[in-house]
Amino acid sequence: MKFLRLDRPLPDINDPFYRYKMPRIIAKVEGKGNGIKTVIVNMPEVAKALSRPPTYTTKFFGCELGAQTQVDLKNDRFIVNGSHDSPRLQQLLDIFIKKFVLCPECHNPETVLSVSQKKQTIGQRCIACGYNGMVDMRHKLTPFIIKNPPDMDPAATPTKASKKEKKKSKKSDKEKDDDRASPEVNTQEQMAAQRASGGIIDAPVIKNHEEEDDEDWGEDFSEDAVKQRMEELSEAAKQMAFTDDLEKTIEERLNIFYHFVKNKINSSEGVVGAMKDIFSEAERLEVKDKATMVLVELLLNNKIILQLKQYKVLFLKFCYENDKAQKYLLGGLEQLVGVHKDDLLPKMPHILKTLYDFDILDEKVLIDWGDKKLAEEIHNKSQPFIRWLKEAEEEESDSDEEDEDDENVEVVYSHSGKVGEVKEEKKVEQEEDDFDIDAI
Repeated sequence: MKFLRLDRPLPDINDPFYRYKMPRIIAKVEGKGNGIKTVIVNMPEVAKALSRPPTYTTKFFGCELGAQTQVDLKNDRFIVNGSHDSPRLQQLLDIFIKKFVLCPECHNPETVLSVSQKKQTIGQRCIACGYNGMVDMRHKLTPFIIKNPPDMDPAATPTKASKKEKKKSKKSDKEKDDDRASPEVNTQEQMAAQRASGGIIDAPVIKNHEEEDDEDWGEDFSEDAVKQRMEELSEAAKQMAFTDDLEKTIEERLNIFYHFVKNKINSSEGVVGAMKDIFSEAERLEVKDKATMVLVELLLNNKIILQLKQYKVLFLKFCYENDKAQKYLLGGLEQLVGVHKDDLLPKMPHILKTLYDFDILDEKVLIDWGDKKLAEEIHNKSQPFIRWLKEAEEEESDSDEEDEDDENVEVVYSHSGKVGEVKEEKKVEQEEDDFDIDAI
């Protein structure tokens, strides 16, 4: 199962040790017509990774999609009415994470929600950096969270009780309230019990409310304490920020990828050391096919032959068995030749041969590209290599035909001839006799 990061990092940030991950949503569509519905198969696992009840995420999908939801906690079935695919639900889950999981200050998912029934508000406290604030109460999910706080067991369903049971429960609640009463009440009860038994009374020191108010029972939010907690986090985790990149246009996502690769080029590890991160970023932004144009623009120049050897593995990651990525690479190559026309135009056959030898470009893609006259001057210079490819393909087909002819060869063993003499089976054709009309 493939796991996704919770932070959806900014283009210029990458933390290889990031540990907050979740499984990708698996959606299964059931039923037909008006009864069609989408079952989220692994919702419990996803919710556990977010430290949120699965009912919250399911209800959030219903609010965003304008659909009814059904929850069967006994059988772990979480249903959203209608037909919805996994990528769409994953995008909505990213919005849920931004609004109700990640800390607005340190962008860490270690947050806890607290519900105030009286004020009808939902607070959010970050265990990592100490942030304490409110969530956005304008969302449609907030009334559901207030009615179903995180600490309430959703599996527990209320049952009808008799009058006697209700009275008993009221009494027990009253006793519990007395137990949770102020220290003064508990002290007075103890003193009364000891007077009745004739014991010695050691009255505890009772604090005034003013003294109690001065005492800090909460977490230390002083500047030094917050600074100490922030130092415990990794440097990358401090700067993590959530972005709705997948909701942007393809041009905006390509621009994000462009800046990501550019930052890697200027970093200490370089492009070669960050190949895996570059490929992962392209997959995250869903620009894997068009990413080759960006790579050609940033990594290649008039020394393209040497640079292709250096970045061979990176280009193979994108282009292997991916015709679209190969075609976009050729499009980027045309633009590159237009910039370095004097240096690269005469070398076009050699450049294409290098890409072909490295298995970056397939034969079929190259021949299709050669047949299209988009950039006539570049294509004319590339024709020697394209012709060579086509001739090599014809030679292969001819050799296949020769192999088929070899199947008709008969091996004859003779006492008079040489051992293993090979003779071709000749077909005797009956020729019609020629008649001389003058001889008749």
